[in-house]
Amino acid sequence: MSHGSEGSVKAIFYALGANFGIALSKYVAAFWTGSGSMLAEAIHSTADCANQLLLLLGLKQARRPASVDFPLGHHRVTYFWSMIVALMLFFMGGAFSVYEGVERLLHPQPLQHGLIAMAVLGGAVVLEAFSLWGALKEIRKIAGSQSFLAWFRETRQSELMVVAGEDIAALLGLALAFVAVAASVATGNPLWDALGTLAIGVVLMVIAIAVMIEVKGLIVGESAAPQLRAEIEGFVAAQPEVEQVLNVITLAWGDRVVIAVKARMRGMETQTGLQMVDAINAVEVRMQERFPNAQWVFFEPDVR
Repeated sequence: MSHGSEGSVKAIFYALGANFGIALSKYVAAFWTGSGSMLAEAIHSTADCANQLLLLLGLKQARRPASVDFPLGHHRVTYFWSMIVALMLFFMGGAFSVYEGVERLLHPQPLQHGLIAMAVLGGAVVLEAFSLWGALKEIRKIAGSQSFLAWFRETRQSELMVVAGEDIAALLGLALAFVAVAASVATGNPLWDALGTLAIGVVLMVIAIAVMIEVKGLIVGESAAPQLRAEIEGFVAAQPEVEQVLNVITLAWGDRVVIAVKARMRGMETQTGLQMVDAINAVEVRMQERFPNAQWVFFEPDVR
């Protein structure tokens, strides 16, 4: 397992542990208080727990060995499960919350024991912040000086992207739920609780859509991250056997990368076929030493 995958597993377990505890406390509070915002948050946390189990399943399946039917392995299966998780966040979290909010608007119910709900939400914020801290800690190891938004747009680690998106959605949802419950307690008007439930649903749906857009690009076939792509091109151009780089194609493949190079080799006019093969093999060996995640390198000499 690569360092990136190890970081993703740590972030997923941070999130799973936090969300399991949060979900239990929210269900108790929702039952005790009758809060729609609290019930929406409880369903959201339950969906998050299921999502993290699916991400772990995806990482496990990605380690299956290559075969005749899957010659490049199963690394891209993480993209499939990341899309499923994003869809669950949209429907189980966002759409359900919107539905529950509309129901509360049409059939208002008085909020009971609001202070208990606020106490539970406060504890949930602490646990969710711990989960987000774990995800951001792993992201910082990879992103370096990159901003979070730049990393989110450029990362090819779909599972870590999903965990970070879920954690951010959860914290925003908790903040909205706390404000909604506090407003209902202060005014005695259940309308605030219903509006909070609607707002939570909208936030979850917006973040789910953002994640789906990024994961869709990976499923379609994005290149390696821009910085890595530039490093690969520069490395190939600097090899003594290479006279000119004509084209470099990279493809993100889970935690691996596929590289295809077309280049003019030095002395092509005078080299024998065997000498050309030796030169290409030497470049490929150095490339895989420099970029360990480049499990597949395809090199084509050309004069165009």
